[in-house]
Amino acid sequence: MIDEVTKDAEARMQKSRETFQQEITVIRTGRATPSLLDPIKVEYYGTNVPLRQVASVGAPDARLLVVQVFDRNAVPNVEKAIRSAELGLNPLVDGNLLRVPIPQLTEERRKELVKYVHKIAEEGRVAIRNIRRDANDMAKDLEKEHEISEDALHKGQEEIQKLTDKYIKQIDELVKHKEKDILED
Repeated sequence: MIDEVTKDAEARMQKSRETFQQEITVIRTGRATPSLLDPIKVEYYGTNVPLRQVASVGAPDARLLVVQVFDRNAVPNVEKAIRSAELGLNPLVDGNLLRVPIPQLTEERRKELVKYVHKIAEEGRVAIRNIRRDANDMAKDLEKEHEISEDALHKGQEEIQKLTDKYIKQIDELVKHKEKDILED
């Protein structure tokens, strides 16, 4: 019984950590990475589709992304989607190819990005703590209904706390790594 609660909590905590990791992946570090354009959706024949479904993205060097659009008719929509994505990017169209220069980050912008990373990290930590609270509540309910013993409850709560500490530590490590990426050129 308590094992199911801890397994569920761990799965949910892992999902929260993965969501945080995806959110910080797209934060610009001043270097060109194809994943920078992953969240962009492009209008393609009346539906919004991920950019990767209508184009391939490459990074030939640290300051340039190259977007090869598969369908010539989609080029204007891809350009519009990149410009309106609030990433501060201005693509240059060359046939089916879009060159997306990655501008240098100012010191002020780097600090803003670090603050933003810390903000979404705290949201991730709060999500993990909420999962801990829910799991502990479920464990207490099991104990109240005499489905598990008091010892099993305490053991389960210790396990849930260990999971919480593990996933919060992982988020902290991701923050440290991303902060380093943002602050160095």
